[in-house]
Amino acid sequence: MQTYRERIIGAWRLASYTIEEPDGEVRAPLGPNADGFIIYSPDGYMSAQMMAQGRPAYASDDWLIGSDEELRAAAGGYLAYSGPFSVDEEKGTLQHHVTVSLFPNWIGDAQVRRIKLEGDLLSLSPVNEPGERIQTIVWRRAPQH
Repeated sequence: MQTYRERIIGAWRLASYTIEEPDGEVRAPLGPNADGFIIYSPDGYMSAQMMAQGRPAYASDDWLIGSDEELRAAAGGYLAYSGPFSVDEEKGTLQHHVTVSLFPNWIGDAQVRRIKLEGDLLSLSPVNEPGERIQTIVWRRAPQH
């Protein structure tokens, strides 16, 4: 039987990203048609990128020159981070050791995620305390390219 680490290696495309609030409300923070990829490499690195659809293009057509509104819309509809990863096979969890991130607060942290694998779906959710909101990100194995 393959380990979790062996089974997650490769590229996965975002299927859904939802947050369930403590009051039961479920929302999609990047919208219902969010897109993205998470990639786990055999040498122990990962990269995750998710974005909202329909983010407005910059008027300047130069990614270094955007208005405050353009920058806010671009960053507010995007999540990206990368770094080494490790898997705790007994607990069924993995850690993303964040080296680079669009969200600076995560740099140097380890994002711990519960792993659930069913067929070609990989579900990741943070290890939460009771009463906290529950984020669930579901990825579908990307086809060979």
